[in-house]
Amino acid sequence: MGQTGSVASPPVRTSSRDTIDALLTACAGGDPASFTPVYDALGPVAYGASLGVLRDPDHAAEVTQEVMVEVWQTASRFDAARGSARTWVATLARRRAVDRVRSEQAHRDRDQRETDLRTNESERDVVVEDVERRLEGSAVRRCIEGLTPTQREAVVVAYYGGLTYREVAERLDKALPTVKSRIRDGLNRLRDCLEVRRG
Repeated sequence: MGQTGSVASPPVRTSSRDTIDALLTACAGGDPASFTPVYDALGPVAYGASLGVLRDPDHAAEVTQEVMVEVWQTASRFDAARGSARTWVATLARRRAVDRVRSEQAHRDRDQRETDLRTNESERDVVVEDVERRLEGSAVRRCIEGLTPTQREAVVVAYYGGLTYREVAERLDKALPTVKSRIRDGLNRLRDCLEVRRG
């Protein structure tokens, strides 16, 4: 009975790790036949490590493919004395997954900045658009002279300078709500002035 038990439990796990480490080392010599069992054994390790960071199966699958290509190309860097093949591949996968997260975040930040710029460009209301179409000619210049100094400054910088509210605030070193208020008040006065002169 004891003899049967010893036959039924060979040291598969230990030899399996040693075999994978040996096969990975063989990959460094450019042996394609050694890579298939390496991929079968370590692909799930790469996928699991990637999924733990990315939380997205599709992204994790993409990273796994990238990692396994890297494993094939850089197998010579594997050092069994420093850790198992599983540990090495898991480390590669986590690093690449973190890079993917950072890249995606950078892309989202860039898109958000572009959206913010487009939003700032379209911040003008109907009153602004109505007056802007008529910001030319001597009548406009006379009406602008009738504004308060702060209104005149904000309106001139905004519309003759072609700046958004936010850019005017930065140029004048004033709070954005203050600049918006000055421009709107100034534009309302301009509109009234232009209507009177036109009438």
